[in-house]
Amino acid sequence: MPDPRQPILGHLGATIAGPRNPAVEALNPDILVPPVTDHGGMPNLKFPFAQAHNRLEDGGWAREVTLREMPAMEELAIVNMRLGPGVVREMHWHKEAEWAYVTEGRVRFYLVDEHRNVLVEDLGPGDLWLAPAGIPHAIQALEEGTEFVLVFNDGNFSENETLLLTELMAHMPRDVLARNFGISEDAFSGLPPSEKYIFRLPVPPSIEEVRAQLGAATMTGKYVFRGADIPKSKWPGGQTQIIDSTNFTLTPMAFLLIELEPGGMREIHWHPDSDEIQYYISGQGRMTVFNAVANARTFNFSPGDVGYVPKNLAHYIENTGTEPLVVLNVFSKGDYRDISLNQWLALTPPGLVRGHLDVDDRLMGALRPTRQPVVGG
Repeated sequence: MPDPRQPILGHLGATIAGPRNPAVEALNPDILVPPVTDHGGMPNLKFPFAQAHNRLEDGGWAREVTLREMPAMEELAIVNMRLGPGVVREMHWHKEAEWAYVTEGRVRFYLVDEHRNVLVEDLGPGDLWLAPAGIPHAIQALEEGTEFVLVFNDGNFSENETLLLTELMAHMPRDVLARNFGISEDAFSGLPPSEKYIFRLPVPPSIEEVRAQLGAATMTGKYVFRGADIPKSKWPGGQTQIIDSTNFTLTPMAFLLIELEPGGMREIHWHPDSDEIQYYISGQGRMTVFNAVANARTFNFSPGDVGYVPKNLAHYIENTGTEPLVVLNVFSKGDYRDISLNQWLALTPPGLVRGHLDVDDRLMGALRPTRQPVVGG
């Protein structure tokens, strides 16, 4: 059996003599053998959902990556959830806003906003919903079940600390409940004593039947977005889709989906006022993140991994595999902004750039003053 890869780069490094985990090393080649450009004490900016604690419930599960798992995650947290057919994520609300992206199956989303608008919508892979902070909602899987990711605009968020209908009712005095609803106290004798959180119910009836019962209407374009309807910007090397406050005024977080072809790269850039959380859906990727005082670290990503980039730190995303790389990105501010290294240099007097970098005209001729965030191999 051949030896696993050793941490040797030219005259740098040495073999590993002690115990090792070749499977984990194979998923993180740029941690085992970092590029010589990596330097300093950059914190960890990757955490796989495969290493997150999984909460198993009746018919489903939930796992999360928060500031607890990755201390750099100050502004954003992410949850991965699976619900079997008919299974419900209990009626609840959050102190934080929630962006959701459906990765598998079909799901019914219920929401009632502060204007008593009623939303009942069925969603499939690539579709999204937003539940603003404080707005009550519920989630129920349809016939084939569903899986999705949820992003919240607080790194300290925990899915285990949401405000739940069952707990609200269990912790209100029975006489207060009776007065509130105008019925006798014994009507509440069957209330569950604690949360249900995730539990089984029959698959719901048709959406037309439920909407007719509630007087609900479609609110696609307000709290729900169809992935197929989001315009795609095509670039050499891939394409992007953006939802932010310019086309969705309610959102407190911007959404970006990046699809990179083999050899494609999301160019070197940074976000001046927003942290970024990443969820790797498919393919293999690599990212280097740069901070002040010569700090840089390179990470490798596989499907199910979570990446994080604090605001103002320069980075790129590169497809290192043979299949398309699909990455979901959510930002902690509603208006999407980025600064391109290429455009910054292109829009600066050439003599000033040459004086800094001591480069010849090959770089100057390659600079692009127009927007091209994805580049080919």
